[in-house]
Amino acid sequence: MNQAIWKTASIDTPLGPMIAIADEKDLHLLEFADRRGLEREIERLRTRLKAAIIPGQTKPILSVESELKAYFAGTLQEFKTPLFLFGSPFQKSVWAALTRIPYGETKSYTEQAKIIGKPTACRAVANANGANQLAIVIPCHRIINSNGELGGYGGGISRKKWLLEHEKSSAR
Repeated sequence: MNQAIWKTASIDTPLGPMIAIADEKDLHLLEFADRRGLEREIERLRTRLKAAIIPGQTKPILSVESELKAYFAGTLQEFKTPLFLFGSPFQKSVWAALTRIPYGETKSYTEQAKIIGKPTACRAVANANGANQLAIVIPCHRIINSNGELGGYGGGISRKKWLLEHEKSSAR
């Protein structure tokens, strides 16, 4: 049986290196290299894909690298790199709602739950946000607590604060 081959690359950003994993068609993972539990996340992905993950480049990795440079330069507000989302239908609905939050704006977990038509599912929404494997591209950093505090972020609160300030200052 032939095993699929996926590529992984490190991408330098102003907030530290990120790890990207992609096939020839879609980006499957983009996380900060120091994220807690990243090794387990990659192993789950490898098992699910039944794939070997080796260093290299693919069109989606090159695309997201270019887009991240533009994003951090303040010239890109919406990512176009093709994505493959591993998740339940509920998680996918939560992630889709994240992509509709305008650049430079924030929503609360409660607002996000209402947007997807599940107003009492705040905790489930928070868990789905935490399961997002495409940091920045699917902007879970734009979700804050109802009281205006930042709340959690897999990449760390200091990065979340930086990303939100960056977007607010770059928004047109």
